[in-house]
Amino acid sequence: MKTHCWVQASASDFSGPLPQPRSGHTAVNIGKSKIVIFGGLVDKKFLNDVTVYDTDNDMWFQPVCTGNGSDGKVGPSPRAFHIAVSIDCNMFIFGGRSGGNRLGDFWVLDTDIWQWSELITFGDLPSSRDFAAASAVGNSKIVMYGGWDGKKWLSDVYVLDTISLEWMELSVSGTIPPPRCGHSVTMIEKRLLIYGGRGGGGPIMGDLWALKGLIKEETETPGWTQLKLPGQAPSSRCGHTVASGGPYLLLFGGHGTGGWLSRYDIYYNDCIVLDRVSVQWKRMPTSNEPPAARAYHSMNCVGSRYLLFGGFDGKITYGDLWWLVPEDDPIAKKFKTASSEGVQERDTTTGEKEGLREGSAIAELQRRLEISGLQSNPELIIDEIEDKELIHLASRIDSEEAVSNMQAVQALRDHWMKSAPQSITLKELRPLFHDYQRLITRHHIGNVGSNLELVEFGFPGKGASFRFYHIKSASQVHAW
Repeated sequence: MKTHCWVQASASDFSGPLPQPRSGHTAVNIGKSKIVIFGGLVDKKFLNDVTVYDTDNDMWFQPVCTGNGSDGKVGPSPRAFHIAVSIDCNMFIFGGRSGGNRLGDFWVLDTDIWQWSELITFGDLPSSRDFAAASAVGNSKIVMYGGWDGKKWLSDVYVLDTISLEWMELSVSGTIPPPRCGHSVTMIEKRLLIYGGRGGGGPIMGDLWALKGLIKEETETPGWTQLKLPGQAPSSRCGHTVASGGPYLLLFGGHGTGGWLSRYDIYYNDCIVLDRVSVQWKRMPTSNEPPAARAYHSMNCVGSRYLLFGGFDGKITYGDLWWLVPEDDPIAKKFKTASSEGVQERDTTTGEKEGLREGSAIAELQRRLEISGLQSNPELIIDEIEDKELIHLASRIDSEEAVSNMQAVQALRDHWMKSAPQSITLKELRPLFHDYQRLITRHHIGNVGSNLELVEFGFPGKGASFRFYHIKSASQVHAW
């Protein structure tokens, strides 16, 4: 197994608007060129937006979807912890949670024309539920297992024929897995694999089961088998993901111990592989630090790469994007080149080390907020008119009154000056920081020349002080 490398993606790696932070969403691969993200939860707000990643063009976009459902709805109501399954160009959505309500409606999105349709199904209708898991079976069926209906954990198996729209509850003989929710399911050839989840009474599970009898042509009697595989098995968890890539199933993240979402105190960011060839668990070797631990994220396979998005760690809802790629992947090579160019070997005094510690804290803040590194060379700092991100944000803030781009920038600066700190959104921080640095640079050059190295993180030695600036107007920068 190749050693892999984690690389955090930034907005500059893509075109188009990135998805907003969320957890409990779904992200499905449509063919080989699209990943479609739907729904989720952020700050107690349930979402029903659709955001698409075009893998061929490294482009994100939000399609304008049409459709008709009951009560005149264009598409599904906001929700999280639902299931999503792709078959051909269609993404099927079932269930989930909105507030304290479990949902049982069923929708399909045709991604060729971006049209939602609410489906009226019949047969053995499954109960409303969230935290279930599902997978496609062949090119026309969906299998769903487990979940939580608000009163009890479930262990039922339902199969939907997407052509006839008939549900069938699968009658399974023999031993069955304990009821659970927050587990994962993966269809591997003729078997459905389930792993982990939270069970009745609250325990977190770490068991692996296989279900046979889903392929009608095989005439097998449906039945469960518990698999106890050798190797470095993952710890018990729920809210994890399992992505299928070649001969491997990659398990990432999730959380353990008891309680509901905000009470979990153990979150994971490890990568465990189920090797389908040797039929054993293995730890994926990685060469650098992984992203922050999380659960209820999404992980999609894109060729030989994996794309991680979002999630929740009990306190923070994430909106970061990470690639997990082989070390010989161009993304990894680009990352290593950028890292090596940023490393400067030099002796440091105690005072300099203190300054660097402050700098590392700033760098960590930039990393967590997905803000690209600030430039210390004034020649590399671009003018306002060339700062596309600043201009785009300014035009949105002052879309009607501004006549020119500079007037829009002036209005944006006035907006920042008048705003309370807590009202500044995360999306504004990067252009704000870059503009902040631009004005500081001009002020500093005008007073002490162009050498910014001395003031980047403070002056070395005891009593080192830092100077901060606040924009009082578009043309003036004052030192505190």
